[in-house]
Amino acid sequence: MLKDIKAKDFLTIPNLLSLLRIILIAPFIIFFLQENYIAAAAVLIVSGLSDAFDGFIARTFNQVTQLGKMLDPIADKLTLIAIMVCITIFSPIVLPVMIVLIIKDVVMLIGGSRLVKTGIAPPAAKWYGKVGTFVFYVVVCLIVFLKAAFNYENDILSVTLLSISCAIMVFALVKYALVYISLLKKAGSESEPEVKE
Repeated sequence: MLKDIKAKDFLTIPNLLSLLRIILIAPFIIFFLQENYIAAAAVLIVSGLSDAFDGFIARTFNQVTQLGKMLDPIADKLTLIAIMVCITIFSPIVLPVMIVLIIKDVVMLIGGSRLVKTGIAPPAAKWYGKVGTFVFYVVVCLIVFLKAAFNYENDILSVTLLSISCAIMVFALVKYALVYISLLKKAGSESEPEVKE
């Protein structure tokens, strides 16, 4: 529940790492648009590592918070959207794949917003969501690295890799949708008054 969020939750290491990922979006975009691909990839690697460690730290040191459950996916979505826009500018042929990914993220944001409006905190990121995010980071870093280090561009390779990433993310979307539906049904059943005989 939103009322369970406390001011001190902002100071936990996992939540600070999620905030760091949001902050890193700006330098990534700047470096990418300036065609400083190595620096952009370095920022993306730091972002990806922080994403990998925040959940581990939260579980290991008992720092799981309601704020973190919302902040982590928000950081993921904002970062992914920024990457998708930059990659589309970099290689317009991947636009159809990016549209699918954007629709997926928008649907998840709408679903999360609906949960919040009904007083339910969105679920923490699941393993399939993390796998999808990790694969996407790897694919993007590979595409950027090939151009930065070897000046190699191959639209077919880019679309193929992004399509694989897209398929994994769509799978994650379906799994999350099932979780959201379950939470909404549970909330609905709990709010129904008991019928006295």
